[in-house]
Amino acid sequence: MDGDRRRWRQCVLAGAVFAVCMAGTTLPTPLYGLYQEKFGFSELVVTVVYAVYAFGVIGVLLLAGNASDAVGRRPVLLAGLGFAAASAVCFLCADAMGWLYAGRLLSGLSAGLFTGAATAYVMELSPGDGSSRATLVATAANMGGLGCGPLLAGILAQYAPRPLQLPFVVHLALVAVSAAVLLRLPETVRERRPLSTVRPQRPALPSGVRAVFGPAAIAAFVGFALFGVFTSVSPAFLAESLDVHNRAVSGLVVALAFFASTAGQLAVGRVGVGRSLPLGCAGLLAGLALLAGALWWDQLSLVVLSALVGGAGQGLAFRGALSAVAAASPADRRAAVISTLFVVAYTGISVPVIGVGLLTGPMGLEGAGLVFIACMAVLVATAGVYLLRRPVPAS
Repeated sequence: MDGDRRRWRQCVLAGAVFAVCMAGTTLPTPLYGLYQEKFGFSELVVTVVYAVYAFGVIGVLLLAGNASDAVGRRPVLLAGLGFAAASAVCFLCADAMGWLYAGRLLSGLSAGLFTGAATAYVMELSPGDGSSRATLVATAANMGGLGCGPLLAGILAQYAPRPLQLPFVVHLALVAVSAAVLLRLPETVRERRPLSTVRPQRPALPSGVRAVFGPAAIAAFVGFALFGVFTSVSPAFLAESLDVHNRAVSGLVVALAFFASTAGQLAVGRVGVGRSLPLGCAGLLAGLALLAGALWWDQLSLVVLSALVGGAGQGLAFRGALSAVAAASPADRRAAVISTLFVVAYTGISVPVIGVGLLTGPMGLEGAGLVFIACMAVLVATAGVYLLRRPVPAS
């Protein structure tokens, strides 16, 4: 009993470290307006700065996504914390645009290292019969951490001095505490190999998984694209169209989407994988419709509802997609297939977001947002109809 209690404590501490790292990746979200005032750049540049993060994540997933299997969980997670600290330093030193690009790239590298390694670490630290609760810890740490980032930064930027420095000073302190905690946790990889044995992972799709992967990947792509737009341009929309200049409110709206995603992911256990994907697609479609209404009628309440409904749909769809793809994959190719799904998902928070930025100039923020919504609605509706006609196995 004491051993189980100790292992649960270690599991929760690892989850807290996971949350701290992920919070850093969304910390700049409510601050982009201040950077625009400071450097005088357009909405397109905001979306490109945001998308650089996704390129960093994709690069790590492809080049070193399996590094922690070889060298151990703790060295990889410590490296991820190092990149998170370097990212915070870049934002603290930012006196030109180059610092923002560097900060976002380093943040992407930290998230890429943490996404797989920290999830595995949390699962491995839990007692042998606690996989379900460990999944809850990992899910809450990942999405909850992403939600806490904009909320923390928005509150500090609105109600504390030095809004472009204090959030990153606080995060640096949290990273330092996390590193100290991590050094006291045990390593879970018993047979470690040199870093030189790590090889890049190519995206791979065995023939048997393609029928499941297509609609699952589309749902993941749309869900992450919705999050990408929320975290990159929603603060600007709130300020310009709704006259909401309180950065704490902007941070809260973005945070709600991530918190709702956590709830959606947790609901998969009750809903079942077979139903979670089409239900997630329906939630995403409803969230997109609410966002379209918010853009058309300039209604803050619809923005909040869009964050809640779309976030829950994203959580259902993504965890359902991950479970369906993993179940359909052969054991010896499963890691490569899951990495391919993550590459598609993170492409969703880069390419469509940059597209919105490109359209903002000639069409305005509302017009660009409506075009984005129309494209994503067609994709997710197609995936939803396919899943209703050819549902994934319930297992």
